[in-house]
Amino acid sequence: MSGGVDSSVAALMLRDQGVPIEGAYMKNWINEDNIVGDCPWEQDIADARHVADQLSIPFRVVNLMEEYRERVVSYLLDGYSSGLTPNPDVMCNREIKFGVLRQWALDQGFSAVATGHYARRASLPHSRDHFSLLEGVDPNKDQSYFLAMLSQEQLRDARFPIGGLLKPELRALARRAGLATADKKDSQGICFIGQVKMADFLRAYVPDAPGPIIRADDNRVLGEHRGLHFFTLGQRKGIGVPSNTDNKAYVVVGKRASDRALLVSFDELSAPGLFTTEVTVHGLRWNTPAPPQPGSGAFALEARVRYRDPRVPIVLTLESTDSARVTFPSPQRGLAAGQIIAFYEGERLIGGGVYA
Repeated sequence: MSGGVDSSVAALMLRDQGVPIEGAYMKNWINEDNIVGDCPWEQDIADARHVADQLSIPFRVVNLMEEYRERVVSYLLDGYSSGLTPNPDVMCNREIKFGVLRQWALDQGFSAVATGHYARRASLPHSRDHFSLLEGVDPNKDQSYFLAMLSQEQLRDARFPIGGLLKPELRALARRAGLATADKKDSQGICFIGQVKMADFLRAYVPDAPGPIIRADDNRVLGEHRGLHFFTLGQRKGIGVPSNTDNKAYVVVGKRASDRALLVSFDELSAPGLFTTEVTVHGLRWNTPAPPQPGSGAFALEARVRYRDPRVPIVLTLESTDSARVTFPSPQRGLAAGQIIAFYEGERLIGGGVYA
């Protein structure tokens, strides 16, 4: 229970189904030095505890700060320091919620971890021991993408009670039950770090490493940046160079590590490095009991190239158990190294990987 309305309603639904449950708040981050933003963990704990009291269920705070720093924060900072664009929310789900917390829950005698994700879990046909992970019913809130790196074993011990609801339906349920979080705004911050903008977080923990801003088309120097870690492929805003006389805005098309150059061009199909029809991915994870195997040829699937993008057709060719080549029928914009691609068969999520 994060202290938000989604996990509150997840607990409400399970309780009303007669499932014996306890509420748990994951204490993952405290900004003790008050370096960045607002980390409202105390209020979130109070809200989660209040809802648990309303539901008459036990509640506890689980301290996972050390594990979170090691497995998520370090991954985040190392990635940005190396010029990548990591996804902390995906890693938080794999390593913390359905990793450390799941193992803690099993050790405590619980059988599963339920969350407020907009996703669905269903038994596979002819198998009681394997499960499918399906998109949430609400197309505007579906969060299956963020679960792309879960394994079948993790999925076995996961529950997603609200995946069949639309957000307005969920709010209505919370209001009818009189839950304290019924009208609480959704969190927009980094996973369990709080209302923190990524740029502010990086500014506090990654040293500036200035370099030139270069127009990729002709190698003209346009200015200077504070550090490549503040930018991602496809970024339009906040680059620090003005538009041209035709009001065309520059966009990030690449990063050059040798001289810390930020490469920019105009946001057009011909912009060098911005669009691609083929990409290599690594760190493959599958939640299906029969994943694609190297040497089996090409697989026609669908993928979300980033959160909130629609599924697009792809052809997947495995080069090893860890890496694959993905080709797209139409060019895809701004696929940043370190980000996640999620693989689907229709509405069923089957796995994911990391852009190389």
